[in-house]
Amino acid sequence: MKKKLISLALLITLLLSYSVTHAYQAPNKATVGSVATTTQKQPKYIFYFIGDGMGTSQRQITEYYLQETTGDATKKLLMNTFPHSAINTTHSMNTLITDSAAAGTALATGYKTDNGVISKDPQGNDLKTLVEAAEEIGMATGLASTTRITHATPAVFASHNESRGNENEIAADFLDSGVDYIVGGGVRHFLPEGWKDNQTDAFGKTIKSKRKDSRNLLAEFRQAGYTVRYGMKGAEEFRKETFKAGDQYLGLFTYSHLPYTLDDMHNDSYNAPTLVEMTSKGIELLSKDQDGFFFMIEGGRIDHACHPNDTPAAIMDTLAFDDAVKEAYDFYLKHPEETLILVLGDHETGGLGMGVNTDYFLSLSELTKAKMSIEVLQGQYDGDRAAFYAFIEENFGLTELSKEEKSLFEKSMDMVDEGTFTYNNKYKYDETAMAVTHILSERAGVYWTSYAHTATQIPMSAIGVGAEQYSGFMDNTTIANLTAELVGLSLK
Repeated sequence: MKKKLISLALLITLLLSYSVTHAYQAPNKATVGSVATTTQKQPKYIFYFIGDGMGTSQRQITEYYLQETTGDATKKLLMNTFPHSAINTTHSMNTLITDSAAAGTALATGYKTDNGVISKDPQGNDLKTLVEAAEEIGMATGLASTTRITHATPAVFASHNESRGNENEIAADFLDSGVDYIVGGGVRHFLPEGWKDNQTDAFGKTIKSKRKDSRNLLAEFRQAGYTVRYGMKGAEEFRKETFKAGDQYLGLFTYSHLPYTLDDMHNDSYNAPTLVEMTSKGIELLSKDQDGFFFMIEGGRIDHACHPNDTPAAIMDTLAFDDAVKEAYDFYLKHPEETLILVLGDHETGGLGMGVNTDYFLSLSELTKAKMSIEVLQGQYDGDRAAFYAFIEENFGLTELSKEEKSLFEKSMDMVDEGTFTYNNKYKYDETAMAVTHILSERAGVYWTSYAHTATQIPMSAIGVGAEQYSGFMDNTTIANLTAELVGLSLK
């Protein structure tokens, strides 16, 4: 009897193990129906917009903010008006809460992988990406991001690596990728060790290298035939560029990421190209290819704003992302029978919620008082409490503090003085900055549940040739596989 019970327990354990393992594995090619039976046309021009960290709440609160600030209750984000939509699951192979590398890999290749992995399967085999598949049939390809171009989301389309942290290796992969148009930040991974420059980046900051070798990838890109621009001067030249068919372009304008839209709005010294500008220039170059193009555009700093729960910065970068979608939409209106626009998110960040306690209100006008991101606010408190209170009054409109708000600020300054952090502040954000963002958010009726990603399902929207295929409830891998089948690409 005892042996039978042990055998039964072992069988149950094995079955549970199998169920959990396979719960993480979304179907790949087999789940996609035959597109050929439902549409006669293949899109020639593919826009693949990814709002990093942009879940349902990020899209919704940004639209509410737009309505409140314009006084027009009917105002819509353009991406929220597209006729076709779907809800996507995002889990990675080894966890229900994905990171950008695994989520990006799913969107780029149609396959699940473990968190942190760049377009490889968990066994270390390379997975073909939509960009690589598009190049195989002669399409032009482009990648644009407001992050370092070697950051996880753009990296998964042009690189293969066991770790998203290997950005120097990822930068070298970009050289081998053949991508025609590459723009964003992160020049530091393309310059040889010890590099010194007589110009600044588009922030006005020093340009230096993060490489551990003597490779000058900018020089190697030039030797490969690319027009190469970087830093402040490169940003100025970028805006004047004209392109001809066959051109290839690399533009890296900042040492690390591009600025938040909120900071760019309030700082005349910044000169980084916006996502709108990078999208427009990309269209100008890529559309000269007679075989069409695949263009991935990432609003990467939406995620960065949501990690420290920075509601105003997240909203402004989502608005900027929607403005970039408008550039693609204008192109679509000129080529409606040949264009497909997909607007995606890779995961939700921060657990953004609307409605605090039982007050049944949102007052998003409170958020218009912010003049800078929490990133810029980091480190502003230097021990002078009176100066800090004056600073947040001027830059965030935090006046007439309640007893509870004042207590939270005092506690946060005590923690900075002591060098301590709250239990859930794993990224060790400046506690005074966290007090600012949470008080500002709560005054607006907004709350956050996390400093990390969540498992929340993600909305997508689509317009153009084949857009009707993207509907219902699907896994993120299905998006890539469906797109490949629709365009006639092979991801195998």
